[in-house]
Amino acid sequence: MPEKAEIARALREIGALLELEGENPFKVRAYENGARALEALQEALDPMVAEGRLEEIPGVGKALAEKIAELHSTGHLPLLDRLRAAHPPSVLELLELPDFGPKKLLALQQALGIQSVADLEAACVAGKVRELPHFGEKSEQKLLDAIRRRRERPHRFLLSEATAIGERIVAHLRASPATLQCEVAGSTRRGRETVGDLDVVAASDDPAALSAHFLAMAGIAETLGHGQTKTSVRLANGLQVDLRVVPPADFATLLHHLTGSKAHHVKLRGLARERGLTLSEWGLFELPPDGGAETDGEPRGAKRIVRSEAELYGALGLASIPPELREDEGEIEAARDGTLPTDLVRLEDVRGMVHCHTTWSDGHATVEEMARAAEAAGFEYLTITDHSGTAAYAGGLDAERLQRQWDEIDGVQERVKIRLLKGTEADILEDGALDWPDAVLEKLDVVVASVHSRMKMPEEEMTRRLVRAMALPVFKIWGHASGRLLGEREPYAVRIDEVLDALAGSRGAIEVNGDPHRLDMEPRSLRRARERRIPFVLTTDAHSVEGLAHLRWAVVTARRGWVTKGEVLNALPAASFARAVKPAG
Repeated sequence: MPEKAEIARALREIGALLELEGENPFKVRAYENGARALEALQEALDPMVAEGRLEEIPGVGKALAEKIAELHSTGHLPLLDRLRAAHPPSVLELLELPDFGPKKLLALQQALGIQSVADLEAACVAGKVRELPHFGEKSEQKLLDAIRRRRERPHRFLLSEATAIGERIVAHLRASPATLQCEVAGSTRRGRETVGDLDVVAASDDPAALSAHFLAMAGIAETLGHGQTKTSVRLANGLQVDLRVVPPADFATLLHHLTGSKAHHVKLRGLARERGLTLSEWGLFELPPDGGAETDGEPRGAKRIVRSEAELYGALGLASIPPELREDEGEIEAARDGTLPTDLVRLEDVRGMVHCHTTWSDGHATVEEMARAAEAAGFEYLTITDHSGTAAYAGGLDAERLQRQWDEIDGVQERVKIRLLKGTEADILEDGALDWPDAVLEKLDVVVASVHSRMKMPEEEMTRRLVRAMALPVFKIWGHASGRLLGEREPYAVRIDEVLDALAGSRGAIEVNGDPHRLDMEPRSLRRARERRIPFVLTTDAHSVEGLAHLRWAVVTARRGWVTKGEVLNALPAASFARAVKPAG
């Protein structure tokens, strides 16, 4: 039975191929909306299919619910099979290129007979694409760059996708009596933005039974290797999963070892040697008198019992280091000298939902639906920050519609307990100004300021643009600061330290955006912002009720940047947060 992420990909594929065939845009959009809804869905799909509740998912009607149920139950859909038969796999590879949709492909097919990435690359190299209407030399170079990046970058899964799969596997394994402990390890546990494969560690006194239970799991396409202690499989979606099974006494050290990173471990092994120890995937051992650490690959010397990762770090004279920090970027030195943060922000610390869109712009839920969902989740406040007028493609608001939205928010506020704050996601224009006049900004409760256009500006111009925006006297939250979309769009070119200096000398904060496709700003820049004492706001960038769950990824990203609870503005109570982010001050 395919999981949510696989079904979402199938729905997107259907929509793209239907658009290629000239299908009704509303029908095409329905498949995209269904895919987004599934990706944001927090509830397990199995019971919803079994109980016939798929139509409860926002954006999923009867016809789409039937298709999702059939995909879930059989892994096939006649419509998808027909579309795949009509369009070669090479067409799908083309559609996976960033900013290369069915309309562009159709134009190139009609003009140049493009059917594959190789065809497209050859046409671009020959200068044929630039000669077509609506393309030009810049478009041609952009396509060549996208093809190059695709060739150089192996396929990786978003953290949210890998985590969902990992949690499903762990739940399956824990259902076996042979499982004593089980956790996801690797880069998924460290919270890396994208994941190449999945590591799972389990403790058991019956590894054969546990491995057999693992291989009985639904969704496995191929067994790559199978032994008593290690089993590797490839799932139907292409993700490789490696399961390691060890006795309970070895669980903590193997979990630590397979969590990584490699650079973190290399430094720890050096510390272990300084203390007369040797550290490896086999565990922690006393160095023998002759100093020889291994024989035929296995450690020599007395083995130390390590019951937890905290005990392991303690044996090396270090404070315990959270998984998200294990990148050899100063965390070991900080753990040794007592400067490692002990109060990294946690999900339960966040008291308000910030940066949320509604049907007033490009969201899929009303103000009231978003308010009630946030309230039901236990949050104290919610900011409504729909797009401003410059983002016309997203239904951005003008002054008249903004006033009407305020009226609706006032009406909803009378019916809910959660505090609603009136805001905007304002566009940072090319000259660094925001696209609302001061008279409007001063009336708002919160302003998220983001770049949505001209992302290919030269570094000098983009730096100047953002420095001016960050220096504005209005309090602003710098939205999705690098502009990246993971696997689709690179960050824009900018001298980040100059922009951070401008923000530090002004009034504002930095958003940690939890949209799984963004996870922005990236951790190293967050640490540079911390050095300047710039505060943070952990946001969802939610465009639906389900999108409120993106907060989890904002927290993970913030922790990777060493962000503490005291540095997060929406860890404050509602009244304090409102005062802290008030645009006019």
